[in-house]
Amino acid sequence: MANNPVNTARPIKFNNDGKLKIIHITDTHMEDENIDYTLVLIARACDIEKPHIAIITGDNVLNYDDPEKTKGYISRFMEIFSSRKIPVAITFGNHDSEVGPLSRRELMEYYNSFDCSITNDNGKELAQSGTFNIPVLSSDGKEMKYNLWVFDSGDYDKEGHYGCVSPEDVEWYKKKSDQITEQNGGKVYSLAFQHIIVPEVYDVLKKVNKHKLYSFSHMYNKKDYYMFDPDQVNFGTLNETPCCGFPNYGQFDAMVEKGDVLGIFSGHDHTNAFGVKNKGIDIVNSLSTRYNGDRFSTMYGYRILEVDEKDTSRYTSYNMHWYNMYSKEDIKNLKATTDDFTVRTAVLVRRKGRIQKLHTKIGRGFTKIFTGRKVTYNA
Repeated sequence: MANNPVNTARPIKFNNDGKLKIIHITDTHMEDENIDYTLVLIARACDIEKPHIAIITGDNVLNYDDPEKTKGYISRFMEIFSSRKIPVAITFGNHDSEVGPLSRRELMEYYNSFDCSITNDNGKELAQSGTFNIPVLSSDGKEMKYNLWVFDSGDYDKEGHYGCVSPEDVEWYKKKSDQITEQNGGKVYSLAFQHIIVPEVYDVLKKVNKHKLYSFSHMYNKKDYYMFDPDQVNFGTLNETPCCGFPNYGQFDAMVEKGDVLGIFSGHDHTNAFGVKNKGIDIVNSLSTRYNGDRFSTMYGYRILEVDEKDTSRYTSYNMHWYNMYSKEDIKNLKATTDDFTVRTAVLVRRKGRIQKLHTKIGRGFTKIFTGRKVTYNA
């Protein structure tokens, strides 16, 4: 890691078939009550999807008073990827260092002790500790065909509002983007990942002056409510208030200016699995990737993104909810091949998930019937 350029991870490659498959994992919030369930499901997701890289965007593991306990849980988490030889890129959310003795730097050093981690955090001049880029080489390894940006969006400002990508990190992005363009003889398309959504999401939502079904109050102006605007490009379902940072140091505007970022993917808002397009950039929120053993959290899950090196100006993306994870046949096969806890988790998710899925379908259908509004778009 020490020999790499400042805040550039070691490169990955498009697969031999020319495809790049990313699993976006976020807000696992692993602690005593949910870690066993959550790890079973993440392992299952990796076995089903077979991603080429996992990008993990914060609020990962509770920072316990006992650092060894925290490290033990991180070890169990990282072993999923290490054992499957899946490269991992890590950044942080607002909770990773909110409590507990381990700083973001110390947490990053521990994540980077695992051979699956490709996170590069050697740029000490940056304000945040999880900001870097990952070059993606062509399948033959001869040229840089794509880029992945990972940003630490901070935790809180001095007044306790949610944070955002720092001014130093924004300037780093602009310089690095120019450098990549110059070195490769033209623009290299990319996707960006971070914990906290950018505030420009509100620019393409529809503001209403009172609460309606599937409308949500502005994060910092509770009198204003926002919902999908049918005249905009929308994806998925908006299920809660987009909790953006309060300060804004121009990250989104810089990306519009440079023109290399196709989409910005965040977590933070656990039930939101939606996206909107603003000035040519998709602003997308992915589901929390934890499972708490209850009905409600069967609606959580993960996001898959796929890019083809033949046309890097496009990508595809979809959400997988836990409630769609297991069929009857899957559980039958698991009973013959795996341990009792994994089977019990699968049965629990399927049983409770069927109820949650029905509950969700009824709620969205009710809104459509009584308001005429579409609240779910193709994800």
